[in-house]
Amino acid sequence: MKVEYINPFIKASKEVVKMTMGLDLKIGKPSVKKTPFPLNEVVLVVGVTGQIKGQVIISTKLEVAKTIASKMMMGMPVDELNDMAKSAISELGNMIMGNTATLIANEGISVDITPPTLMLGKDISLSFNASQTIELPLHSEIGDIIYDIALKEG
Repeated sequence: MKVEYINPFIKASKEVVKMTMGLDLKIGKPSVKKTPFPLNEVVLVVGVTGQIKGQVIISTKLEVAKTIASKMMMGMPVDELNDMAKSAISELGNMIMGNTATLIANEGISVDITPPTLMLGKDISLSFNASQTIELPLHSEIGDIIYDIALKEG
């Protein structure tokens, strides 16, 4: 996977999170992971199609997800991830990935995204067709959001 595919994720994430929740993201050190690998309790899976194919996993801890949902819903308290909270988290992922796809398309690479799939649970582990993914941690005052990006030209 080309490293230059990572920058649009960083830019889109910083812009969308700042605009929707007023949070600044700090980018952690990217690393390579081999599949399968464990994930946090709240996982959003988005497929990427077109000239670049693969999956992007966005995961976080349950308490961070509740805070994200609350911020997305204008401060409404979120004690559990009900349908409304799940929808808010999915919409944030959709906004980030839509902006990422636009930034990639602006570089002349045709891509599209699938609707996000939200999974909740403990001990979630995923495998991809790709033998490795790039993990990109994003740090904020409410907690970490982890991207696992598995893309290839296709």
